[in-house]
Amino acid sequence: MADPRGFLTYRSRELPAERPVEVRIRDWKEIRDSRADGSALLKRQASRCMDCGVPFCHFSCPLGNLIPEWNDLTRRDRLPEAIERLHATNNFPDFTGRLCPAPCESGCVLGVNQEPVTIEQIEYSIVEAAWDAGLIEPRIPQFLTGRTVAVVGSGPAGLAAAQQLTRAGHTVAVYEKSDEPGGLLRYGIPGFKLEKRVVDRRLAQMRAEGTRFYTGVEVGADANGAKELLQRYDALVLAVGTPIPRDLPVDGRDLEGIHPAVDFLAQATRRVSGLPADASVDAHGKDVVVIGGGDTGSDCVGTALRQGARSVTSLEIAPRPPVERPASWPWPTFPRLFKVSSSHEEGGEVLYSTSTVEFVSDGSAGGRRLSHLRIAGVEFDGGRPVPIPGTERLIPAQLALLAMGFVGVPSRGIPDQLGLEVDSRARISRNEDFSTPVPGVFVAGDAGRGQSLVVWAIAEGRGAAASVDAYLRGASSLPSPVKSGDVSLTIR
Repeated sequence: MADPRGFLTYRSRELPAERPVEVRIRDWKEIRDSRADGSALLKRQASRCMDCGVPFCHFSCPLGNLIPEWNDLTRRDRLPEAIERLHATNNFPDFTGRLCPAPCESGCVLGVNQEPVTIEQIEYSIVEAAWDAGLIEPRIPQFLTGRTVAVVGSGPAGLAAAQQLTRAGHTVAVYEKSDEPGGLLRYGIPGFKLEKRVVDRRLAQMRAEGTRFYTGVEVGADANGAKELLQRYDALVLAVGTPIPRDLPVDGRDLEGIHPAVDFLAQATRRVSGLPADASVDAHGKDVVVIGGGDTGSDCVGTALRQGARSVTSLEIAPRPPVERPASWPWPTFPRLFKVSSSHEEGGEVLYSTSTVEFVSDGSAGGRRLSHLRIAGVEFDGGRPVPIPGTERLIPAQLALLAMGFVGVPSRGIPDQLGLEVDSRARISRNEDFSTPVPGVFVAGDAGRGQSLVVWAIAEGRGAAASVDAYLRGASSLPSPVKSGDVSLTIR
């Protein structure tokens, strides 16, 4: 039972201090130290959880995390039981505890008139303490079904599906086009948010359980690669993400020095990891402009600052969000609020209500090399941004990074080879249970949902695994937290 007076005794939302900016900006380690979490602080925050009769935090989480349970177990210092309840719904709380924007906290009932419980911090602390205590071990299946499954893509959706199916006794092989597994977890998210050792220890766990990984294999690149894979395996899970970044087709787009954000982040990670990298995709000594104000844009800011950029400017076409929840986003929906990310704490400037008009070269670095961006202020009319006359100006930029999200999957390649339909939003069409019209083919994660959150990817991977298991054996006891058409609680 929860502490019935905890939320009255401890009214403040407390978080452990992050590493100082002047220290962390000099390396690529995570901005917080897992061992700096004070147990007394965690217990105070866990005590604030009211174990509500209707736990909106639970329903706000796509995974259906048992948040009141592991909050109370943390309060009572019962770590083995806390990590068991955390793993009951989430294969990788070490990923979500670092990367999730925590819609669960928006649903916390305390949020009606207080600051919510620090749910994500408690989750993070549980899993790190469990690793330190040796409580996380491989769960090797006790029997094998004799059925085989291929998973294409090793991001969070693919890894979750693969782990669930391996533990169910199927022989699972994961195919990844990059030289190392992990997908965007490895090459799309910088180390100061997710150190690669965190990914590697989960991969080691999965390999010990029996999951096999094949890297440097781009399924669909060959004429019949996807079809041949389906012929070799009893089932196929497509978890290929959304590999096509959104472009910005304005004048000057063909100039040198303009790159998709994900390419910049991947090259940075490769360089930090001691792997071959493109030396031209580097921020050192340059004026950097990041176009897009989401998480990926923030990651670019922190990366550029660590590489020694001369200046960093972020452009966000939307106006600055409100600091407090507006009436149009009532509790328990997930509102868009103004927050200063850890990267923006480190430096740089953010320009809201600003659009890019033109990429410009003044010839100072060669006629085909980016030197400036022409930008303009915008206001919204009928939901569309309209340039404000007289606001155009030039800002210096020798490196421009397009962080405007992803479009979807290409229709050619895997969909074409397997006869799968790609809808108008470049998503692979699928049924409610993640199956497709092609027997034995399932789609999980962003490839079917569109660009989304890591917590949704893991939830979809678990859901797809349950459907694959049922397809192979006629029934399944694996949990399925979501259906393919489920959406977050929000305002439309």
